[in-house]
Order: sequence, then structure tokens, then C-alpha cells
Amino acid sequence: MKSPCVRDLQPNLVVTATFLVHVKEVRQKKSGEPYLSLQLADRTGELDAKMWDNVADARDTFDRDDFVKVKGLMQIFQNRPQFTIHKMARVDDREVDFADYFPASERDPAEMFAELRQIVVGIGNPHLRGLVEAFLDDEEIAGMLRMAPAAKSVHHAWLGGLIEHVLSLCSLCRMTSAHYRDVDLDLLLTGAVLHDIGKLHELTYDRSFGYSTEGQLVGHISIGMRMLYEKLQAFPEFPPRLRTLVEHMILSHHGEMEFGSPKVPLFLEAMLLHHLDNLDSKMECMRGMVARDMRVEGCWTGYSSALDRAVLKKAKYLEEAEPEEEKVPPPPPAPQTQPSPVAHSPAPIQKSLSLLGEKLQQALHKD
Repeated sequence: MKSPCVRDLQPNLVVTATFLVHVKEVRQKKSGEPYLSLQLADRTGELDAKMWDNVADARDTFDRDDFVKVKGLMQIFQNRPQFTIHKMARVDDREVDFADYFPASERDPAEMFAELRQIVVGIGNPHLRGLVEAFLDDEEIAGMLRMAPAAKSVHHAWLGGLIEHVLSLCSLCRMTSAHYRDVDLDLLLTGAVLHDIGKLHELTYDRSFGYSTEGQLVGHISIGMRMLYEKLQAFPEFPPRLRTLVEHMILSHHGEMEFGSPKVPLFLEAMLLHHLDNLDSKMECMRGMVARDMRVEGCWTGYSSALDRAVLKKAKYLEEAEPEEEKVPPPPPAPQTQPSPVAHSPAPIQKSLSLLGEKLQQALHKD
């Protein structure tokens, strides 16, 4: 692997390294002069970079998805690493190993494909098993499935991410089908393998991860339906009602129309597939946010639009020393209030007493 990598860069050190350009923007300083704002990357992560000076000499020498060799200083700005570029030059593709610049599954693609084969062999329904095997027997599809990411950025966004996501789903299918009665595991596994098959053509990953024109215009659900129809041509005896169930699982796996599904799940396996797919993607999204977050201080990641929240970096939170308990200051003493002066009441008006009253008053004051 190349050195140094994004994850190896330390603050306050001048380094020279080669990266892939994910984002290139020409912006203006307050003075009106241009500067470059870049997102540089390799397989270990992404790096925010700025080039403040000599921009005119560099801005037109490279573009997005080019490799560049940069020399500069790593600094911490607003609690995040930022690389200030002093010099840069485009690097020819032949001078780099592409494997150093694209995140990839830690598992061997051939091993994962063999595992998926074993799962499909275990599907008891011969119609469903034959259909799924037709996809895996297709050399073009099999080759793409070993390499394709599951998404551009949200979850399993690395080479081999799609098949890793499918295998994870298959494990969840086996566990949950044993818990919920009346779930057809064969149908559920078929949905797990085929639900995202259209992503093979929706996403591009020869340079950076992105969307193909077909992916932008049609989307992976519609592409997946087309691929399903093409494979079903070889199975004239496939039961029509079973075909409709498979179609519905692909169409409804996003769960809600607002999330791109033209139908909502309307039977057990479709509902379970949607929630397992959502669970697996959300868990990986959350794990990935924590793993990639580059904030130097604090226990929280940045905000994720996919999750609509920031995420607690639990390990860092637990490792930090407990803050000293703040001593709550005693409440201030109550203000001393001056007693109100007693108002002098006018002398009581003497009333004339009867003879009996005068004798009673004399008896009370008698020693």
C-alpha cells in the first residue's frame, strides 16, 4: 500500500503524497482572488484540502477523478484536519496502483461469491433456486457482483460492498424466519439476493463512486425489474403467481413510495425484507460514520442527512475520564427584611361603663 495514507497524516507535519481527487471547486477569497477547495482520498479515507496560493498555475492542470501529487501541511481547523497544499501536479494513471485509492471489502470477493453460491444451493423451491442461479451463472453479472459497491456513499460504499450487504441480509433472513411463523425462507432469500441487483448498472465505480446515466434516469429498482424479466424468459414454466411475488419484493423493498418504491410491502416476506434491508443499511451507515469521522475532539460525529442525526462515538465516550462533579453553590442567603414599623393606633375611645362594668374592671386590676 502507498505511503503516506490519509489515516497516517499527522498535524503540523509537511508531507508529500499522492491522492485521488473526489471534489474540485474553485472559490473566491474575501479579496476576490481564487483558491482551490478539494476533497482528496485514498482507500483509507477522505481529506479536506485547500490551495490558497499559485492557484492560476494549478487549476487547469487536473480535474475531478484525476490523481495528484501534493506537498503541504496538515493542520487542525475547526476541530477537523485540513491539508494546506503548497505544490501539486497531476499524476498519470500508469504511475499508481488503483487498489490504493478505492475502499474495498476486507473479505475476499471470490470467497464471498462462493458463500453466496452455497446459500442459493440451499433454496428448496426449484423455481426460485433456478432463477437465482441463472443470475449467478451469468459471467457478466457474477463479475460485477464481486466488485460493485452497495451505494455511492451511504452504506457498504466500497468495492465488494453489494455482495457483502447481500450476505449480511441472508444471515438476517435465516435468523428472523425462524422467529416469525409462516415466513417462506426460500422466497425471502430470493428477495435478499435480487432486491438490489439493478445497482450493478445504476452505480459506476471505475474511478470514484457515482451514478451512471441509466442509473440517474431509471434507478436500480426499474433496472432490477428489467433484469428479472430477461432472466425469466428462460423459465416458461415459472409459476405466474410466484413471479408476481418476486416482482413485488423488488418493487417494495424501499418500504415507502417517498423513498422510491412504487409499492409498499403487502405480504410477510416483502415486509420483512424491507425492514431487514433498512436495518442492515442503517447499522452499517452508523458504524461507518464513527469509523470515518475525523473530528479531533469530542465524542460526536458530524450530522448525517441519511440518518438525520449525529452519532455518538461510544468507544471514545467510554474511554474519556469522567468529568469532575460540579459543586453546586449554596443558594444565596435570603435578604434580611427590616421589620415594618408598628403603626401607632389612636388611643381607644373610652366608652362609659355601666355600674356593673366598673366593678368588674376594678376587680381585674386589684392586686
